[in-house]
Order: sequence, then C-alpha cells, then structure tokens
Amino acid sequence: MRRLLTAAAVASAVAATGLLGAGAATAAVTAPHTGAAACQPGTLKAAVDPSGPEQAGMNHQGTLLRLTNTGTTTCAFSGYAGLALEGAGHSAIPTTVRHGSTYFAQDPGVRQVTLRPGASAWADLVWTHVGQDTVHAKYLQISPTGSNAHSTVAFAQDLDGGRLSVTAWSASKPAIG
Repeated sequence: MRRLLTAAAVASAVAATGLLGAGAATAAVTAPHTGAAACQPGTLKAAVDPSGPEQAGMNHQGTLLRLTNTGTTTCAFSGYAGLALEGAGHSAIPTTVRHGSTYFAQDPGVRQVTLRPGASAWADLVWTHVGQDTVHAKYLQISPTGSNAHSTVAFAQDLDGGRLSVTAWSASKPAIG
C-alpha cells in the first residue's frame, strides 16, 4: 500500500508544482448538476477495457478506460481521469497527461455523467511508442474523480516519456476512428 501512495504522491506533487503543465496526473472534476449525489471515493472502480476496437497506428496505441459504479445508489461526476504510471515494484514514473481529443477519438468535453449501480462510463487513453525517452510502465493508477482514491491496474506498456492523452469521461464508449 505504501508504494501505491508513493506514486500518487509523486504525481500530485509534480502536478502541484506545475513542472508538467496543466492536466498532469490530475483530474478535472466539476460538481453534479442533477439530483444525483456526487460519486463517493471507493464507489467507482476503474479498469482498462480491452473490449473496444483496436487502437494502433502511426506509432500510437490506445485502449478504453472503464469506470463502473460499484455502489448501491445512483451517483454523478464529470471531468477527466487522473492518471499516473508505475514501473516494476510500483515505483513512480513521472507522468504527463494531456486532456482532450486523442489520436483515435474526439473529446466529448466535460459533461456530467450519471451512473446507476453497475453502470459504466468510458474514456479513451492513448500513448506513443517511437522509442524517444522510452519508459517501461507496469501499472497505471486511475483516479476517477481526482481524489486520492484510485485503482491500480496492470499496464505493461512501453511509452514515450511517460506521456498520455485522455478524453473526458462519457456515458457512452468513444467512437474510435
């Protein structure tokens, strides 16, 4: 558990100092606009979702992120996933995250997403792998709402300089193409 918090702490500290620019390893979140309560930490489970169409081409690679409401009540949130890469032994890898459209999908923009229990939301995650400043990630931390609560998932990927692009969360899977 300590190593997981270390990677999150490094990503938060780097983002707070502005060393990686806006959007680095943090999530942009706004308050819900409907009657649904805000999703609480621990009720959203994030995962890499390989069920989407293949995302590979021109030295770009991607996958979908899926966020599922594991709670017992409907809740709402909005924004972008907070992301941080980890290496072997869960060591922190400096991570730069760009919010907006990816190489494969248009950004839907920040909109409220309301999830019933068991329902999911998606975002598109893309990186490049041309060999420039390659880092060897083993894990990906996904913070659904920018809080300290996060899921750590297996993510054995080589990527350039710890740079990721991600769309905002959406109630529907992003159109890939």
